[in-house]
Amino acid sequence: MAHTTTHRAASGTREPAAYTDHITQELHRYEEHLRDMRGLAEGTCRQRVRIVGRLLHKKFAKHLVDTAELRAEDVRRFLASQLDAHRTPSNASQLASALRSYFRYRAICGDQVGKLTAIISNPVHWKLASLPRALKPEEVERLLNSFTDNLRLQKRGYAIVRCALDMGLRAGEIAYIMIGDIDWRAGTVMLRGTISLRQDILPLPMETGQALADYLQHERPSTRNPAIFVRQKEGRDYPITSAAIQKVIKRACRRVGLPHSSAHAFRHTLACRLVESGSSLKEVADLLRHRSLNTTLIYAKLDTPKLSAVALPWPGSKS
Repeated sequence: MAHTTTHRAASGTREPAAYTDHITQELHRYEEHLRDMRGLAEGTCRQRVRIVGRLLHKKFAKHLVDTAELRAEDVRRFLASQLDAHRTPSNASQLASALRSYFRYRAICGDQVGKLTAIISNPVHWKLASLPRALKPEEVERLLNSFTDNLRLQKRGYAIVRCALDMGLRAGEIAYIMIGDIDWRAGTVMLRGTISLRQDILPLPMETGQALADYLQHERPSTRNPAIFVRQKEGRDYPITSAAIQKVIKRACRRVGLPHSSAHAFRHTLACRLVESGSSLKEVADLLRHRSLNTTLIYAKLDTPKLSAVALPWPGSKS
């Protein structure tokens, strides 16, 4: 009997309409490993499970999952079909990471999968190859001024956008903010839904705090739910989801004709503003909660005054 599972299309491919029970169970065990043993974020887990699910469906749709039956040629054909659908460096990286992760998991389970892992080559993807996409100051002003009184849930949308712009919060981090996480007297907010699965305390900018207070006092529904941002469904209150946060941001950007419509672009905007105002890369890394300083190195290319100060003279020049 087939177990029906709903999946969204990813990387330009169509998800199977249904997985058989044995594939569903295998994906569930793999997801538990990613979440409980590896401590990966929910979004990363979902992405890898989707990719592995396509591989298993292609090979084991009609019989039990047995990685001993997987051949190198099966993996090559699968990668080729996935890359034909969407030829981008990011898609290639996601595919390679997901399959390597799954084969490592199967190796822990005792399977001999070394030959399968060996054929997955690293995609060519130059680090720091492009500048971060960031909003210009006039675009930020236009975006903030677009939250007029005629909009539905205007104060909620404005507060969400300020959290992303002023503090560089990810969509999931905004969704997880609880009323008790804000210390209004100290002017700080504690973050729980972070990628690193740790708790971080950040300063709460005055404009952001005012936007949150305005929403809490005048627009948030009366509820016992501890989440700052709540939604009502079938007469009950639930915390807003990260997907809903992204929708709020995308609608706001679309409303004023901005091409970069994501919380991630807002993080870039904050980082660029900090670098241009003289903040060190370490300070930017701390505020954005990067687990590695290497992630922040891309912003070094924006620090043109400091880079020019250490530039070597051009051969043949007077200097």
